[in-house]
Amino acid sequence: MLNRITIMGRLVANPELRYTPKGTPVCSIRIACDREVKNADGEYDTDFIDVVAWRSVAENIARRFAKGRMAVIDGRLQIRPWTDRDGIRHYATEILANRVYFGDSRPAVEAENEPPEEDNYDYDDEGELPI
Repeated sequence: MLNRITIMGRLVANPELRYTPKGTPVCSIRIACDREVKNADGEYDTDFIDVVAWRSVAENIARRFAKGRMAVIDGRLQIRPWTDRDGIRHYATEILANRVYFGDSRPAVEAENEPPEEDNYDYDDEGELPI
């Protein structure tokens, strides 16, 4: 069986990071994806899709993404049943994210406020890269 989905859209709100009672990080986001075909009014409809991530993926999303950023999400479709207080059964359809990538460039304001990223090269004692 195969259950894999890759989707790209913009975050409609900042990520919500929370922790389970055992301390496992879980992050929820919602992304907006425009449809490729115009509707009867000649406009593009938008789908709003819920995404859930766990553990290190959840922490990375919460740390690096914000409202308005484009995200490419690779994961699987999950349909989760739940029952409300009145005993009525509902179903939540969401993407369980395995990997999340940036789908756009870093905004200029954000880039100015962050220190440059450190590289992962091993320098010698004089600060030179070994050949």
